[in-house]
Amino acid sequence: MKRLLALLLLTITSLAQAWDQRAPLPLQSCQLHSPYGLAQTDKVAQPICREGYLVQYDAAAKIPVYVAYTLQSQNALGCFPRTNAFVADASVPNGARPDDYVSTGYDKGHAVPDGDLSWSQQVEYESFLMTNMYPQAGSLNRGIWKLLETSVRGWSVQLNNNFTIYVGGVYDGNDKKIGKGVVVPHGYYKIVVNNTTGAVAGWAFPHVPPYPNLGNDLTKFRLPIAQIEAAAGVKFAFPPNAQELNPGQEWPVNFGALTQAKRAKCGANAQD
Repeated sequence: MKRLLALLLLTITSLAQAWDQRAPLPLQSCQLHSPYGLAQTDKVAQPICREGYLVQYDAAAKIPVYVAYTLQSQNALGCFPRTNAFVADASVPNGARPDDYVSTGYDKGHAVPDGDLSWSQQVEYESFLMTNMYPQAGSLNRGIWKLLETSVRGWSVQLNNNFTIYVGGVYDGNDKKIGKGVVVPHGYYKIVVNNTTGAVAGWAFPHVPPYPNLGNDLTKFRLPIAQIEAAAGVKFAFPPNAQELNPGQEWPVNFGALTQAKRAKCGANAQD
């Protein structure tokens, strides 16, 4: 019984630490996550630099315009377990809160996935700041979106390359709102840059009721980056040697080998 109480106390203490937020870092500290320069957008965006990612936050919509981060190959298999420590970002007055999502039917969907930030306990906690969240239907968040997130980790690990990723929502004044004004985008996208080769690929996913299961064929959702930028109202920066891959030319990934590598490194903490 004493051991059980001790474990419970340890769990409560660990989760409580998630509320001990660090102040955002100076913007120049996020050069790693935006190595080719900041994207341009007509939306009013507040930059928030965290150790693991850079947010351009739309305070009026209470979601990011976009989030940029660089996944380094040595960090792609992190072993800190998922905490689910969702918390409002103290650096944003009147920003989104976890209770904005309660009973709405939407997941608190990570822009930068927890799995890409599990290489440090503090960085893992910061993955759950609400400035890193979008309202997403479970059929997307736990479906093909998760498949793409896992694929990115696989590419980084198995190619031993660093990737810069841009993640965002497509939204406007006609979109639904939940909670106290959190906009629900009608589309989501992800653009992935191989920083070693300059190869670039983009995906776009519809997010319109009744939110059907989109399957698991990622090639169906490839979209030219120029079209993604036009829809999102964001102009991203890319390396001088950038070459956009055609659908079907994406990097290979061995999911079985990725799972085995995670288990070998992390043992009991080998979570998705």
